[in-house]
Amino acid sequence: MSDSGTQTLVAPVLVSTDRCDRCGAQAYVLAELPNGSALLFCGHHWNAHEQALRPKVVKVVDELHRLNEKP
Repeated sequence: MSDSGTQTLVAPVLVSTDRCDRCGAQAYVLAELPNGSALLFCGHHWNAHEQALRPKVVKVVDELHRLNEKP
């Protein structure tokens, strides 16, 4: 039996207190490095640095879709 009409809501990983490491704005992207450390980015700074960082990170949590959500 399939319940394909049910959606599972997943809580955001990043919260309003997570701040961009570059400018201090709310972070919507977390980039995890191989050594276990992580960088937080706002949408603007992720867009500016994504191309250089993608080959170096082991995991990216991208919640940019939340920028257009209505409360």
